[in-house]
Amino acid sequence: MQRKLNEIPSQHRFRALPSVFYSNVQPEPLDQPELVIASSNCAELLGINPNSLSDTSSLRTLAGQTVPEDWQPLAMKYFGHQFGYLNPDLGDGRGLLMAEIDTPSGDVMELHLKGAGQTPYSRQGDGRAVLRSSIREFLCSEAMHALGIPSSRALCVVNSATPVYREQVETGASLMRVTRSHIRFGHFEFAYHSGDPAMLYKLSDYVCEHYFPCIFQNAPHGSEANKRQNADLFELIAQNTASLIAKWQCAGFAHGVMNTDNMSMLGETFDYGPFGFIDAFDPGYICNHSDHQGRYAFDRQPAIAHWNLSVLAHALSPILENETLQQGLQAFSERFNDSFITGMQHKLGLQNHQEEDPAFIFNTLNLLSKNRLDYSWFYRQLSEHEVSKVALEPIRERCLDIKGFDEWLSLYQERLGLEEKGEAARKALMLASNPKFILRNHLAQEAIADAEKGNYETVKRLHEVLRKPFEEQPEYEAYAALPPDWAQDIEISCSS
Repeated sequence: MQRKLNEIPSQHRFRALPSVFYSNVQPEPLDQPELVIASSNCAELLGINPNSLSDTSSLRTLAGQTVPEDWQPLAMKYFGHQFGYLNPDLGDGRGLLMAEIDTPSGDVMELHLKGAGQTPYSRQGDGRAVLRSSIREFLCSEAMHALGIPSSRALCVVNSATPVYREQVETGASLMRVTRSHIRFGHFEFAYHSGDPAMLYKLSDYVCEHYFPCIFQNAPHGSEANKRQNADLFELIAQNTASLIAKWQCAGFAHGVMNTDNMSMLGETFDYGPFGFIDAFDPGYICNHSDHQGRYAFDRQPAIAHWNLSVLAHALSPILENETLQQGLQAFSERFNDSFITGMQHKLGLQNHQEEDPAFIFNTLNLLSKNRLDYSWFYRQLSEHEVSKVALEPIRERCLDIKGFDEWLSLYQERLGLEEKGEAARKALMLASNPKFILRNHLAQEAIADAEKGNYETVKRLHEVLRKPFEEQPEYEAYAALPPDWAQDIEISCSS
C-alpha cells in the first residue's frame, strides 16, 4: 500500500483521555518549505510513498501550512523532573500530535510535527526548531533503529525560509517524528499532581489498553484485577527501560537530557536533544554542554533511569502499594544487570556465561578508559581480526600501557578458550554486535554545515551509511575512520 501523507485518515485515541491532558492547537506555517531528507524505511512502515513527500501537498502539511481535514492537532500537557527538579510548566512547547494513523502492519503510529510553532506550553519560546537540531534528531532516530536500539523514528526533515533567532539567525525547520506513543513518565506526574486519583486510573487504563493489551483487565478501579494490571504495567515499564539503558551503555550512547519528561513509557529512546556516541572512552563522558554538574554523564545513566522510575513510582503511589512499586524497581535492576552483561559478552564474542565474565568486562572497560581507546573502533577491530598480539597490533600501538594491554590480551585468549564454538562463530557474533559505522558528532556536524549552505547530499549520504551500520560498505570506509582532532571541540547543548 502506497499513499500520500496528507491522504491518510487519523484516529483520535488520545482524545479519549480527560481534556486537561491536551490543548487544541493549529500549527504555525513555515514559508517556502523544501524537503531536506526522508527515510524510505520509515515511510514504508507508514505505507507512504517516500517520493511523494516532496510533492507540494505533502510539503504544505509538513510545513504546517495545511492540515488534512481528518486530522485534529493537539499539544500534550505533562510535568517533568528536569535536572532533578520538578517543573509543572511543561508540555509540547514546539511540537504537535498531528495524527494517529493505521499502518499496513496493523499498528497505530503517532505523527508528531516538531517545530510547529507556539503552544500554551512554549514558556516564552518561539515553538520553532532549527535545521541543525532537526537533522541531528533525524539521523540519530534512524541510526538507533538500524542499531537495534528501541527509538522513536523520523520520517523527514523540511527546511524553510522562515527566520528563527537563536545565537544567530537560522532557518526554521520541521521534523516529523513517528512513534507508537508520546506518553512519558511526566504524564503520570501531571496526573498525580492533579490530586485526583481518577486521572491516574484513566491514564493507566488507556496505556494498558492501547500499548500493553496483554495485561489490560477492564476492571473496576481499585479492584484486585485493576491493581494487578497497574502493578504489571509498572514492572513492564521498568523492565523495558532497563533493557533500553543496557543497550545505550553497550553502544556507548549518551542521551544528554534524561529528564522524566523525556522518558517514554514504551522504553524507547525519545526526544533527541544533546546526545553523543563516545569516541575516546571516558566513563564520565558528558555529551550535553549545558549539563555543568554531569548529572547525565554516560556512567550515571543506569542510576538516573532508576531515579526516574522512582519518580514514576511516587506518581503511581495513590493507586499502587509501596511493596508493589519496590518490586518494580527491583525488576529494573535485575533486567539491567542481565541485559548489560549479556550485551557486553556478545560484544566480546562470548556466548556461554562464566562466573568471571562481569569482572573481565569491567577489566576491558578499564583498559579502554586508561588508554583513551576509541570505544566503537576498539570493538570493531576485535571483531575483524584474530585475537593475537600480531593481529591486534593496531590496538596495541595506541595503548599508553603496553604491558597492561598484553596482560588483558592473555586473559581474553584464556576466556575464549572456554567457548564451545570456534573462531568463525566468535567473529559472526561480534560483527553483528559491534557496528562499523556510528553517528559521530563530527560526521553530523559536517552534514549540518553543508545543509545550512543548501547542499543536502552530505546528510543523505550519511543517512545511507548509517542504515547499515554492521555491514562493511567499503565505498564508505572514510565514515568509519577515527574522529579528527577538531571533533573534540564540538559542543552540543540543549539548544542544539
